[in-house]
Amino acid sequence: MIPSSSQTVGPFFKYALERPTWSDLTTDGARGERVRIAGRVLDGDGAPVPDALLEVWQANADGKYAHEADTQDKPGDPNFRGFGRACVDDDGRYAFTTVVPGSVPDASGAPQAPHVNVSIFARGLLRRLVTRVYFDDREDENARDGVLRSIADASARASLVAAREDATGELPTYRFNIILQGENETAFLDV
Repeated sequence: MIPSSSQTVGPFFKYALERPTWSDLTTDGARGERVRIAGRVLDGDGAPVPDALLEVWQANADGKYAHEADTQDKPGDPNFRGFGRACVDDDGRYAFTTVVPGSVPDASGAPQAPHVNVSIFARGLLRRLVTRVYFDDREDENARDGVLRSIADASARASLVAAREDATGELPTYRFNIILQGENETAFLDV
């Protein structure tokens, strides 16, 4: 018997799951400050991961999720989906158009800093990776956030904070690169 090499699952994400309009969570006129979250998905050597797929889930501008399990007494926004999906291009680039989310409570009821939940799927990953995007211009809220405070390593904590860039286009952009491993690896959550 001659052993055969193993193979990873995929890449099939772009072919099977790409929905270009799903990267804009605001198409129906959502309330709140519209922004772009953009960046690249990179491997441990800094090379682009051209077949990654990202999904985001977040609260609306008032801090309410578009889900029946969110029973907070906050206004919903029928024009905001709260969910988005983007495939990266050949250079590992992605972008979402969304709104800055309002604060939501954690399990104990303490307010969390505005954030966007991100799932990463890519060739070689048998399970999705999960991280969060926080906003660098929300320093006070970030300093009180339980998830950020639970990360002892300052560089790992900083890997979750997107940097706001000067608006050169229609919308302000927050730069958030996802580095899958190695030096400057993005902090991933065990969920």
